[in-house]
Amino acid sequence: MIEVKTAELIGPALDWAVAQIEGVKTIMMAPRKGEPKVPFALFGSLALTIGGEDQSSYAPSTCWHCGGPLIEAYKLDLGAPLENKNGPWNAGTEWGHPQGYKGETPLIAACRAIVAAKLGDVVSVPAELA
Repeated sequence: MIEVKTAELIGPALDWAVAQIEGVKTIMMAPRKGEPKVPFALFGSLALTIGGEDQSSYAPSTCWHCGGPLIEAYKLDLGAPLENKNGPWNAGTEWGHPQGYKGETPLIAACRAIVAAKLGDVVSVPAELA
């Protein structure tokens, strides 16, 4: 495990952190001998990969199917980019971090805000994901 600033979480590391909060069981598996470990999430009775952009993966930072409901569940405030519509998105929780967390997309900003509110400004993630 390594420590990463929540504001810098991205991709599978961010998805993994959200899975921990949401109670989605995760395991790290090496698919073939000698290859790096690959994260998997066990959601209900389904085995899903962490990351990706389809419904066969648990990827709240890139997939609206996974991440969209979290915005409502955590009552996040989302702010669109202001400067020529090219800046970062901003997301904040109703119970903390009034300045919010930034991200290239609304889902990334939302996931970072959730992780910050529940786990703090620095989190431990598997080294294979960072």
